[in-house]
Amino acid sequence: MRPELIAILSAMGWAGDAILVRMGARTSNIYAAAFLSYSVSALFLWCYFLLFYPLRLLWSPATIYFLLSGCLQPLLARILFYIGITRLGVSRAGPLRGISPFFALVLAVLFLHERPTLPVYGGTVLIVASVWLISWRSSGRGESEWKLFDIIFPLGAAFVGAVSQNLRKGGLLILPDPYIGAVITTTTSLTIFAISLLLMGRVRLIQPRRESLPFFGSAALVAATAQILNFMALTRGEVSAMAPLLDSTPLFTVLFSAIFLRDLEKVTARIVLGVLLMLTGAIIITSR
Repeated sequence: MRPELIAILSAMGWAGDAILVRMGARTSNIYAAAFLSYSVSALFLWCYFLLFYPLRLLWSPATIYFLLSGCLQPLLARILFYIGITRLGVSRAGPLRGISPFFALVLAVLFLHERPTLPVYGGTVLIVASVWLISWRSSGRGESEWKLFDIIFPLGAAFVGAVSQNLRKGGLLILPDPYIGAVITTTTSLTIFAISLLLMGRVRLIQPRRESLPFFGSAALVAATAQILNFMALTRGEVSAMAPLLDSTPLFTVLFSAIFLRDLEKVTARIVLGVLLMLTGAIIITSR
């Protein structure tokens, strides 16, 4: 299977995870969803790892790359993005977060010495434009004031996400196995998330209600699969080409919301145009 298709499937998987979490959150809370997702994903990945891999692989030099990647994303990237939303609003923070593929491309050229072709640049521009188009919302009256410095937070989230993708690729160049990378990254994220809950005194919130278990459990399995596909795409393809496809998750999230959450979302002309831009960009990159 082509790495471009794997990257798109990974993006679709993360979008499916978001929709399932949203559906389950109607009767529970987001902390329970995140903890169950991390826990089940880690359990699934560790079971597979222990059955088919020797433990000595965990002592590979690639492990430090995967550990750092797990520290940066999703936790640090999400914190910076949430601060950006608080200070700027979603209408500004969302599109700024969406330029992560540009950072990923620049980092891949500078540090991994990749040499993207013109179609990769063109496809990246179209995919970023599609994220902007769907994420952007016109500012309403009564909006809180913001300062130019505040843009550092969503831009920081975009940069951290790009660094994380390049760290994963760096680790995969040393140890080209997506399962090991997924195990270490997911476990790191789970550990950091659990520590943050302890520090905030919100451990009691991680117990989900019975009604939400089918949604959260399914979301965890989908997330684990998406994580593996993410590493598979980076193993087989260059970061500069994979990053814009992996970061197309917001588009699939909106599409899936319109299909499965019709009471909350509706398809607009802007969404349709955004999808067409994304598809055009993906086709350009895959046909390079």
